[in-house]
Amino acid sequence: MPVVTKREDVLAVYSCAAEKGWVIPTFCSENLTSTEAVLTAVKDRADAIGCDNLPITLALTNLYSHRSQSVNYTHTRRWDIGLKLFLADINVLTAPGSPFESLDVMIHLDHIQHDVDRELLEWDMGQFSSIMFDASSLPFDDNIEATKNFVRNHGHEIVVEGACDEIESCELTTPEEAQRYTSETGVDLIVANLGTEHRVSAAQLSYRGDLARRIKDKIGAKIVLHGCSSVSNDQVASLFDDGVCKVNIWTALERDSSPALLEDMVKHSGQVAGPHAARLLEEEYLGPNSQVAHKADLGYYTTLYRQGVVFDRMREIVLDYLELWYT
Repeated sequence: MPVVTKREDVLAVYSCAAEKGWVIPTFCSENLTSTEAVLTAVKDRADAIGCDNLPITLALTNLYSHRSQSVNYTHTRRWDIGLKLFLADINVLTAPGSPFESLDVMIHLDHIQHDVDRELLEWDMGQFSSIMFDASSLPFDDNIEATKNFVRNHGHEIVVEGACDEIESCELTTPEEAQRYTSETGVDLIVANLGTEHRVSAAQLSYRGDLARRIKDKIGAKIVLHGCSSVSNDQVASLFDDGVCKVNIWTALERDSSPALLEDMVKHSGQVAGPHAARLLEEEYLGPNSQVAHKADLGYYTTLYRQGVVFDRMREIVLDYLELWYT
């Protein structure tokens, strides 16, 4: 079906997922390979559990300082062109006749900044399913005011999630803060810091399900979890029971597919690099198990080969997450 963008339809997808005990994953992407890997994995899971319209959200950031994914989507390094390409890819991949036409695909704008993303915030929000309006660089009271104003202006046309924290403090979100933020801003969903916040040092990362449940008692099942890549899958297997309805993932896709590409290229170094592989062996960048004697092979030195290795690994990573939350 066409991408689900109407506010009431998006909320209906979330309501249906809640009835089934599902948490809807949001996978960020900054290239077509990632986008297709996500959709392919979702189609695989949909076939496995017999649900043709399995919901999935594809997302990207814009001028977010941590990672500007719309900028990275194109080598022009123009966010507007990158965003248009992202939208075009999804619209083609979900059109009638596509293998993914039956999926409930939603498009999310992630970490959209209240200040540097002003130009994007003037776009037609009807093109998107949801937006994370991120004013967490402001003091908490100012964050509430800025988010409330955005909801007032755009909440009728798009599902809005807000960032219920302060970027400078990295403190865990308290139930009281979550309740105040939700009631005063009018957001549909809140991003709470539950211990997986990516700005925290690795030694401190640990998902706090107990805190999520206390927040759920105050605001209901409106919690969005970020930083899922930073903790083990077993820590986030029961998110629905904790009041989490949406979870964002990106780092794991890139971090865990990169070693797969490196390993495959090293194993097939001769086919990948031809005579250059022998030089790398002599310089001890490669080991004796590298197949340096093989001639360069079109099947290995193309972009298609490299993207194929990454695609296959990303597909596996996404499936691992889907098996946690779509049962």
